[in-house]
Formats: sequence, structure tokens, C-alpha cells
Amino acid sequence: MVQQETWTVLKVLTWTKEFLTQKGVENARLESEWMLCAVLGLDRMGLYVNFDKPLTPKELADYRGMIARRGRREPLQYILGSQEFMGLDFAVAPAVLIPRHDTEVLVNEAVKRAGKTSSILDVGTGSGCISISLAKALPGAIITGVDTSVDALAVAEKNCNTHGVAVKLLHGSLFEPVQGQQFHMVVSNPPYIPSDDLKTLQPEVRDYEPAGALDGGKDGLDFYRQIVAAATDYLVCGGWLLLEVGIGQAEQVRKLFFDNGKFAEVFAAKDTADIERVVGGQLK
Repeated sequence: MVQQETWTVLKVLTWTKEFLTQKGVENARLESEWMLCAVLGLDRMGLYVNFDKPLTPKELADYRGMIARRGRREPLQYILGSQEFMGLDFAVAPAVLIPRHDTEVLVNEAVKRAGKTSSILDVGTGSGCISISLAKALPGAIITGVDTSVDALAVAEKNCNTHGVAVKLLHGSLFEPVQGQQFHMVVSNPPYIPSDDLKTLQPEVRDYEPAGALDGGKDGLDFYRQIVAAATDYLVCGGWLLLEVGIGQAEQVRKLFFDNGKFAEVFAAKDTADIERVVGGQLK
């Protein structure tokens, strides 16, 4: 009788690191640990004190399934089903863009300018990470999130329930679902990748994240033009429009605000890498 090979925690991690490295995955050892933590219900310290623990056949099968997906360059966040943002844990799925920490600049700039009872519109809410983070930071504010994707809104609703916040979620494109309404603030992280650049993105982004949340048109600025032009009808006097921008786009987006002629106090805010990540202005 042939004895089955024993796969301990350490042996599995060592093999997985080599496999994922060969597949081009950065931080292969760390990601291997996170996936094994999810399978075993342990934190990373728990792994370290259980290096000699053999995996059960089910644990090994579940882990192998995760590793196969990551080897195909599926994002780790989709495999684990979550991503941390603003200190909160958000459910994510292929219907939504994975929250990036760069977007925390947008939330922080919005909190600085919003009143405690502000009405805030989040255009293209996706997972709801911006809306929900604002609702947690400004519990008296009235938050509305819109998205063109029904599947994305389902993820956002799940996250709202998890975090116990009331965000009004509406289906539609840009301002269509809120015709006739006005807000103290409009925020958005619109698609901003130039169409021709999509094919040069990492496989995790190019092949798995929703193209509709990435493709910003020929120069990446299609949605900025639409939002800046239309937002003046949906802001109260003195209301703020805040937009996340891609690397190198801040100057062009600032020009859209200036050329519009209806915004004052136009500014740009930088992220921790000293990159301008948010452009905003106040309706005169």
C-alpha cells in the first residue's frame, strides 16, 4: 500500500511560493500565507506556530483550488472575497472594481468639506466603499450611490448591510437616477484608463476587473467631461464636486473645472506618494 504524501503547513507554503513566483505573482509568499489563513481559519501568527501541522484532504483541496485561481492571475481579493479600505472590510466580486488605497484620498478630502448633515452623491459607487466610508465618517449625512451595474449594486447593498449604514442605492448612468435633485457634494472615482492602455495593464486588472469601471475613452477623460459639465445642475450653490484622477491627469481635469466657469476654489490633493489623486471645486 502506497503511503500518501503528507503536506504540512510549511511544505505547502514553500511549494506555493515557488509555483506563484513562476506564474509572475508578486509577493508570492505573503499571498500564499493569506490564502492558507483563509482555508485554515488562522491568522498569520497561527500559521507560524503550526508549521508542522498536516493539512486534511479537504483543506488541501480547498487550498489547491485557490492556488489554481491565483496562478491564472485572478486577483487575490476576488479569491478571498474581500478588501480592506479606510479601515473597513468590503466584500468584492468580479462585478466591482477592487477598492484601492489611493481612493482614500477622495474620502478624506470629502470629509474635510462636508457638513455633518450634507447630502452626498457618489457617482459610480461600485462596491460602495466610498459611500459607506463617508456614511461611517459622517453619520448624519444623507448618502446616495448610483451605478450602471445591477450586480455591482448588489455587492454595495451587501456591504451596506455588513457595516450597518443606510445608503440609497440607485441603478442608472451618471446623474440619470437623480434627475431634478441637488446635493451638497458630488464625489466620483470614474473610469480613467485610456482605451488603448487597457491591454498593457497587469493581467489581474485587464482580464478580471470590470472593463466598464476602467475604460475612460480615448484619452481617459470622457467621464470627467460629462461629470463636470452636468454636475452644476445637481449641486446646491456652494456645493463641492470631488473627483479621483489617474496619474498625470490632474492638470487636464483642473482645466475642465476652470473652463466650465462655474467653479471656484479649484484644488488638487496628493496621495502618500506625492501624486495628485483628487481634483475638486466649489460651485460659485
